[in-house]
Amino acid sequence: MKALVHVAPNKFEIQDFPKPVPEPKEVLLRVKACGICGSDVHGMTGHTGRRQPPIIMGHEATGVIEEAGREITKFKVGDRVTFDSTVFCNSCKYCLQGLVNLCSNRMVVGVSPGEYKKHGAMAEYVTLPEQILYKLPDTVNFHQGALIEPLSISMHAVNRGRLRINEKVVVQGCGIIGLMAIQCARLNGCGTLIAIDMNEARLEMAKKVGADIVINPAKENALDIILSHTGGEGADAVFEAVGLDKTANTALSFVRKGGKLILIGNLTPVASFGLQNVVTREITIYGSCASAGEYQDCVDMIGSGRIKVEPYISKVAPLEEGQIWFDKLLSGKEPLYKVLLEP
Repeated sequence: MKALVHVAPNKFEIQDFPKPVPEPKEVLLRVKACGICGSDVHGMTGHTGRRQPPIIMGHEATGVIEEAGREITKFKVGDRVTFDSTVFCNSCKYCLQGLVNLCSNRMVVGVSPGEYKKHGAMAEYVTLPEQILYKLPDTVNFHQGALIEPLSISMHAVNRGRLRINEKVVVQGCGIIGLMAIQCARLNGCGTLIAIDMNEARLEMAKKVGADIVINPAKENALDIILSHTGGEGADAVFEAVGLDKTANTALSFVRKGGKLILIGNLTPVASFGLQNVVTREITIYGSCASAGEYQDCVDMIGSGRIKVEPYISKVAPLEEGQIWFDKLLSGKEPLYKVLLEP
C-alpha cells in the first residue's frame, strides 16, 4: 500500500509499505481522509519523542471497513467509520471505570514513543481494534468525521471543567482545540466567554464560533480586560490550550479565587506554578488528556449540526503532498487550522 512515512526529523517519504493484516478482533480500514494534528507537526521535529521514525502518523481519520476479523461482532464490511485515537485494553482498573484515556496499557494510533509503535492512518489502509470504532451517520461525511477526534479532546476538557450555567470562561490559545473548546463551552451554557491568542486570524475565528470578547495579549493587557468583564474577580474557569510554562502561569492569573484551571496543552513537559497562588486562593487544577466516553456525543453533535466543523478545514490535499503541508503547518506563516490528507 501507499503510505506517508516519517523517516527522520522533519522528513517524510511516500513508500510502498506492507499492507497490514487485521487480527481476529480488528478491522482493515481503507482510509478516506486523515487530519494532520498539531501533535504530529511537533512530533515530526523529534522534540517530543513521541514520533520516533520510522512511523506512519495519523490518528484523526475516517474510512470504510474493507475487511473484518473473524471475531468482529458490531461492524461489517462496507461500514463508514471513524475511531478513537486511544487504543485501550478494556481490562485494567481504569478501563473498567470508563477511564479509557488512562488505560494502563494505552497506545495511541500513529504514535511511537519508544515503548510501543502503532502505525496510523496516513496511508491507504490501517488496522484498528473493534472497541475504538464508531459508525458515521449519513449526515457526517468523511471530511467532517476526521475532525471528531480533536472535538472529543475539547469536549472532554469542558466536561473535566464541570462548567455551570452562566460561568465566565476564558480560553487561552485559539488553535483548533481551543476553538472547539469555545464551541463546547457555549453548548454547556457558559456566560461571558473570552478568547486569547496572538494571531488575529484565530481571534476572528474565535468570534465566529462563539467568543464574546477576544484579546491579543501582544497589543492589550489581557488581565485588565478579563477583570473588567468579571467584576474584578477573574474567570470562573480558564482553559489553557497552548501548553507552555509562560502561558500556563498566565492562565493561572486569570482564575478567580476558588476557580478552575483546565490544562489541555502540553507542549512543554514541565511547568512551574506559583504554589502559594494555587493554595491560598484554592484554585482547582484539572489535567485533561485525550477523551473518555465523548466520542459518540461528538458524532451526534456534528451529525445534528449543533457543532460546525467545516470552518476549520483549511485544505484537502493528496497524501503525496504530506511533506509540503507539514512544512507549512510547522512554519505557521499561513492561517491554517486543519489540513486533511487523502490517500
